[in-house]
Amino acid sequence: MSNVSLDKEDLRKGDLHKSALSVKRIAIMAVFIALSAVGALIKIPSPVGTIGLDSAPGFFSAIAFGGVEGAVIIAMGHMLTAAVAGFPLTLPIHIFIAFQMALWALAFRWVTKKLGLIAAVIAGTVLNGVVSSFTMMFLGGFAAVIGVMPFLVIGSAINVIIAAVAYRVIKESKLI
Repeated sequence: MSNVSLDKEDLRKGDLHKSALSVKRIAIMAVFIALSAVGALIKIPSPVGTIGLDSAPGFFSAIAFGGVEGAVIIAMGHMLTAAVAGFPLTLPIHIFIAFQMALWALAFRWVTKKLGLIAAVIAGTVLNGVVSSFTMMFLGGFAAVIGVMPFLVIGSAINVIIAAVAYRVIKESKLI
């Protein structure tokens, strides 16, 4: 006899409902990772070649579906962008950047919940554009930081604004 049983006790606890949500959660994440892959192909010209529209789906997902979902999607989005560009900053640096991006998605969600969407757009742009620029310190010193920062700030602003506008429009339409 199998260990799987669906009695009234299990249904009251919501075990069946939780497993259905897990499948839904994974499906939503897969769709938004695919959107990140499309965004990874849309590049913002920069010295490093890995700035693209890959993070908008992650930022959107963070506020629409949850911080974990957004963090996974945005990290995968960055790795896809880096892969398309041939990992120009080395694989370890791109893994570090993906980790940073996951933190920025969590921060974007937190700021949205605590201070609102406009504050989150500013925070997301500063974190992803300014703070993340300092990752270049490992590869080229302060000159590399200054060299990449304007491009990263512009790319970050575009991504977070796309996410914020999409969220606002979809929220007002009552789809989420």
